[in-house]
Amino acid sequence: MNPRTKKIVIGAAVATLAIAVVAINLFYQRRKGIEVQVETIERRDLTAVVSASGKIQPKRLVNISADTIGKVTRLEVEEGESVEAGQFLLQIDPELYASAVQSGQAGSQAARESVKQDKVNVEASRANLELAQQNVKRKRELYEDELVPREVLDQAESELRVRESELQSREAQVLAQEQRLQQEIANLRSARYNLSKVTIEAPMDGLISRLNIEEGETVLVGTMNNPGTVLMTVADMSVIQAEIEVDETDIVDVRLDQPAKVAIDALPDREFDAHVTKIGSSALQAAPGAQQATNFEVEATLEVEVPGARPGFSCTADITTATRDNAASVPIQALTVREVTLDDKGQVVREDNDEKKRRRKKSEAPDELPSGHERKEVEGVFVVVDDEVEFRPIEVGIAGEKYFEILSGLDEGDRVVTGPFSSVRELRDGASVKVEESEENEK
Repeated sequence: MNPRTKKIVIGAAVATLAIAVVAINLFYQRRKGIEVQVETIERRDLTAVVSASGKIQPKRLVNISADTIGKVTRLEVEEGESVEAGQFLLQIDPELYASAVQSGQAGSQAARESVKQDKVNVEASRANLELAQQNVKRKRELYEDELVPREVLDQAESELRVRESELQSREAQVLAQEQRLQQEIANLRSARYNLSKVTIEAPMDGLISRLNIEEGETVLVGTMNNPGTVLMTVADMSVIQAEIEVDETDIVDVRLDQPAKVAIDALPDREFDAHVTKIGSSALQAAPGAQQATNFEVEATLEVEVPGARPGFSCTADITTATRDNAASVPIQALTVREVTLDDKGQVVREDNDEKKRRRKKSEAPDELPSGHERKEVEGVFVVVDDEVEFRPIEVGIAGEKYFEILSGLDEGDRVVTGPFSSVRELRDGASVKVEESEENEK
């Protein structure tokens, strides 16, 4: 064999060997498939939870403001002190209002005396009127008997009219004095009310959670555009609630009386039972110019007293919105989205392997769909069947911490691909897979 022929034979042998090696690698790689992690569909107890953060606030909280202007002359409480309903808290300088009460008492007394005097005058006028009436009667009889001249009768009748006018005037004066007396009594009542407002008492049992005034300071009364001085805040800490902000995507699942667990940051390692007592109907308003998600306020009332709790403590509430007992469930990470072809009954139309190979080889797009068919993106999972995966659309219900409830599309015992994430993202219907040994052993 000449050298040239020898080189050709050797080259052909090397090429044949290389092709064989590549073919063998491709064969084993195809048999090996994509390594995936799987989990078997089982039944579990699921709980759907909405979590949100907020602040602890008492169910009853009263901000005490001043109704009168003046200097605080007495202050008998301190911040953090417990008080009882009706307990004296503070007093504003009463001098001005006490003087107004004294003036009102004097005015009403004077008006009362005037009414008494005017009523005496009315009685006197009524007596004079009766005398005048009798005098006219006698004079008329004498005139009819021609015992007195006409001018005597005229004079008696004129006197009668004077007495009638006098009585009417005195009665009108009594009415005016009675109205003045009512006005003085009303002024006195108002002065006494103003005087009562300088003494401030606790409106309920509670805790002085905030004290904004010191003895000797002057308080201001609120106006339409300017709020008055908030002297202090009394909070009833026997019943407290978590005021939390729930995102708009979760608020639709929240209902009144749903149970909740509240964790208070200042009291670690403890959770308190609660239930939803109020759901905001309008979204919370963000500050002008601020970028903020749309949240709704929800109040969850704690079912037990919490010693040491203070208004404004940060908290987190987990509201249980739904539960399912012994429900078929799929891992959350198994769920993915794929574009599939659906027939007129909504069932997935699957291509055979020859059709898939032909399209992959020629990089062709799917053929025109038959009537009633459509392509759309659906949620589903990949189920391992005979070392291959099959994409199955599924319908899910509530979401637990790690699992979705399965409403349709899977059966108990199906094995679904759960990872790795890159594999779940790249998998296609009909792809060859190999289940990781560690995952199989765990199962």
